[in-house]
Amino acid sequence: MSAEDDDPTSPKDGEWPEVRKAEKLARGAALKWASGVFYRANKLEGLEQYQVRETQRNSSIQSRIKSTVQSYLEGVSMALEQLHSAITDVLHVQKELGSVRRDLASSVNSFQTLQRIQEAFEILMSSAFFSPPLPIVHRLLSETLELLQNKHLLEAHARLMDLENLRDDILFQLHNHNLLSPLHLASVESYFGGLLELNDTMAQHLWHIVGHSTKLVSEDPALFVSAVRIIEREESIDGALLLRAQPPGFLPPGRPKCWRQKFFQVIQDSIVAAHFQTMPSSTQDRHLTRHLASLQSNILAELHVVKDLMVQCCPPHYNILMAFATMYHQSLAKHLDHILTWDLDKQEIFALLHWAVHVYPRSVSQLASIAEWMQKTLEMEFKEWFNEEEPESDYQGCFQTSLPNIIMKMLDENIRVASLLSDTLREKMCNMTLRELETVLGSLYDDLVKFGTEHQQEPTASKSYAPYLLSTLNNCLALSTSIPALYTGGASSLEPFKVPTSLDIALEKAQKKACRLLLEEMLVDLKYLLSETEHLVRSQYLRAFLQKRMVCRHTEERRQMARRMLQDASQFKELFCNLGLEENKQTFKVIADLQELISLKDHSILSLEVLGFVLKYPDVSDDHISMLLDLRGDISKEVRNNVLEIMAQNPQVLPDNYEHIFSNILVPPPEPPFCLGKSKCA
Repeated sequence: MSAEDDDPTSPKDGEWPEVRKAEKLARGAALKWASGVFYRANKLEGLEQYQVRETQRNSSIQSRIKSTVQSYLEGVSMALEQLHSAITDVLHVQKELGSVRRDLASSVNSFQTLQRIQEAFEILMSSAFFSPPLPIVHRLLSETLELLQNKHLLEAHARLMDLENLRDDILFQLHNHNLLSPLHLASVESYFGGLLELNDTMAQHLWHIVGHSTKLVSEDPALFVSAVRIIEREESIDGALLLRAQPPGFLPPGRPKCWRQKFFQVIQDSIVAAHFQTMPSSTQDRHLTRHLASLQSNILAELHVVKDLMVQCCPPHYNILMAFATMYHQSLAKHLDHILTWDLDKQEIFALLHWAVHVYPRSVSQLASIAEWMQKTLEMEFKEWFNEEEPESDYQGCFQTSLPNIIMKMLDENIRVASLLSDTLREKMCNMTLRELETVLGSLYDDLVKFGTEHQQEPTASKSYAPYLLSTLNNCLALSTSIPALYTGGASSLEPFKVPTSLDIALEKAQKKACRLLLEEMLVDLKYLLSETEHLVRSQYLRAFLQKRMVCRHTEERRQMARRMLQDASQFKELFCNLGLEENKQTFKVIADLQELISLKDHSILSLEVLGFVLKYPDVSDDHISMLLDLRGDISKEVRNNVLEIMAQNPQVLPDNYEHIFSNILVPPPEPPFCLGKSKCA
């Protein structure tokens, strides 16, 4: 124990410097007081009393200190509890704030929706401020309807436009602020309830007027003119709204109305209803001659009304006379087609043709129905191309079908009937049949394109693809030689017939397409043969390589053999690429893979390399690998057995559609190890 340890004034570990300093001051003060009190000998007698008194005093001080410390500790403990409680409250508040923050974040869309609703409400309120009140809107609607019923069309339409403008302005404001929802649209439409129905009522009045236009222009042209003016107003509004909606944007309900287009459609329907729907119900009631005469007089009478009166009531750009003439022509052509479906006798046929020639020559092309017959014949021809049986052959063994005979017979019959009436009709029939024949040849070309496409997608769809292409070529040749003979005769028989250039072009186009498809089919067959040749060359090369009894004596010979194999593979690949066989369809890569096994220098990885080769070519056998190892000339018996053992542990299963490479290559059996020589053995 050191002196420092005995010295009570020496600092102890863990004490504060201030405590040591205070202790020193206290000891000094005590010594000073003791020296002042006990410096006399008679004062020493009261030392014990001082000691007791100081002891009691010290005990009292310690007791008060303990009490103070205890009170302080209790205060600290209470403060810690309150602090812990405050921390808990803070965490709870923090959690609640996070929940509130998430609720606020999820309510952003709701706030935005409320804001949009508020904006929509403000727009609607501002629009309603400038719009008439709801009772006034209803009153305007009823007044407009009353004007319509009294045939005051222009005044009624003016009010209708005012109401539509008010509604459309509100809808456009909502649309421009991205506030036009189905709910808002329904609210606006309910505010203007009855406007769409009023528009439909206006349209019904207009179409009734237009449907009786030829009668009204003679009796009350003002009403028809009012209807046309309203239609032009609506066309102008349609154009302005469509321009306003560019790029494609919002259009008010019911727009565009397209009333000008409806105007011509109503006229077309009224023409059909007035002249071409009241058909006789039986053969005895037909009286075809009287029916045709009635058509002639009625159509001419109405065209006179259109020419003399209606032209003055319509804008020039309507070209109303030409529109009526075209509508009559289309309706009359369909009507005559329908009459042709009747079981007509010779007298009725002659009456119909006579009327067509002398009254309405433009209908000749419709009477024959040649186009429809030819198209049906061509459809049957196209279906025959997918038959399993080959087409018929002529006396020379050339493929052909009945298409040229059917077409020529059909054209010949129509031309002969036309020749009985007049040379003019015959000439028109010839021109018409030439045009229809050209159309059929164009359709034949399209069918050839479709035939080739379907064959390319599904080669087995047509069992006789090439024979039917050959028959199409022969059919085109038969048509080209038969056309001049068909059109000779009549009044102009002394003049040589010349096939139109456009018809020659159509024939040549169809022939070239058939030839092109045949060449493509031949190229496909050649590529098949080319692929077979490539497989044969590869097999012969591998067979010669594996069956040739040769052994590399050192590394240089193995390197030369590997280099020669790479050169052979490259030359083969280049040769067949030049012949037209794609590189991805060639199989000479097996030669390059074999040379890697020949040129391998590290015997430790030979087993892995062989296993990789077997995985790539699963039909290779142990005999093939053994022969390959013999060719190397540097493989020990131990390495050979290890390689063959690994192959036995990893048997391979040939995948589906695997192309065999080594299966057809036989390896000759090894020669007996102890042989006396062939000459002596013999």
